[in-house]
Amino acid sequence: MNLHEYQAKQILRNFGLPLLRGKSYVDDIATIKYDLDKLSGPPWVLKSQIHAGGRGAGYFKNSFNNKGGVQIIFDQDKVIEIAESMMGNILVTRQTGDKGKKVNRIFIEEACQIEREFYLSMLVDRNSSKLMMMLSSAGGMDIEEIAITNPEKINNIYFDNFDNISLPGELEKKLDINESQFKELLNIIKKLANAFKSIDASIIEINPLVINKEGNFVFLDSKISLDDNALFRHEELEKLKDLTEEDPLELEASEHDMNYVKLEGKIGCMVNGAGLAMATMDIIKQFGEEPANFLDLGGTANKERTIRGFKIIQSDPKVKSVLINIFGGIIHCDMIANGIVQAVKELNFQLPLVVRFQGTNASIGRDVINKSSLGLISIDDFTEAAKKAVELAK
Repeated sequence: MNLHEYQAKQILRNFGLPLLRGKSYVDDIATIKYDLDKLSGPPWVLKSQIHAGGRGAGYFKNSFNNKGGVQIIFDQDKVIEIAESMMGNILVTRQTGDKGKKVNRIFIEEACQIEREFYLSMLVDRNSSKLMMMLSSAGGMDIEEIAITNPEKINNIYFDNFDNISLPGELEKKLDINESQFKELLNIIKKLANAFKSIDASIIEINPLVINKEGNFVFLDSKISLDDNALFRHEELEKLKDLTEEDPLELEASEHDMNYVKLEGKIGCMVNGAGLAMATMDIIKQFGEEPANFLDLGGTANKERTIRGFKIIQSDPKVKSVLINIFGGIIHCDMIANGIVQAVKELNFQLPLVVRFQGTNASIGRDVINKSSLGLISIDDFTEAAKKAVELAK
């Protein structure tokens, strides 16, 4: 679950981390003039809040002032004018694609005189099963770009113990900071690690982390992604989810205990189990096509969930054929087969459909599909089933 910048900063402020004062708005900016009097300025920084990077370099589809989704403004009246033009507008960035995203939230923050910029993030490194910190003296850029152009500027540091955070001494020289700043940075990293653990984050990214004119560190931008599997421990954080940022189909699937991710191909996939879903998408690509989605029905797939899955897949106009790949365990293959047949009848499902069963009662399930008189095809062999789905899509 992704958070907006202003939400991330509200959380990090509670852990004593260095942040500037700001004010957020959702849909309504009526109090903006009153709020500006409480913030130091001019200048002020006006930031569109969407779940996409590259906001400052983006552009609005409908605006007289196309200077991007993050602007530094010196005139109070101009702040109000530009905020009004941002709210409800469509912001296009390199991450949103041409479609862009509607701006429903705005954040106004005090400005900061920047001396230097750094990149700082924390995430779980799955290879080592440790908390990993990425720290670079090349801040304000995408970390991917830094990795290509200046890989020597990226310092990866692993922490075995959240309660015993330390930094290698040579980092002070690498970052070209003084002893006092090094101690301040260590204190920040200890607090950030505590925040990471406390909120069950999957990533916290500060880009840029800056040194201001007084020589102190300040978080200029903040991004937090939370571990969805741990949200049951954080009801107050789950309430921060911005449903307007969620894909409607993905949201519908999650509400029915399914995992769905829309992709750009034309082979619809319906599978029970994430690993099997990944293998199914891989084999589709092997035969020259692209999957249209990742759809995991879960281990307790039934007729109702199958119908819901068909509706989601059918609503994507790019889908030209569907491959269903089921491993029968808790739910037997013949039960899923009967659910598929009933779902196709009820929905008048017209797309070409290939089904592959393995596991409990797989042969019975295959016969149910092939004898349904609905033009459905069941093939035992995984490779042949994928080939057939690709062939039908053409």
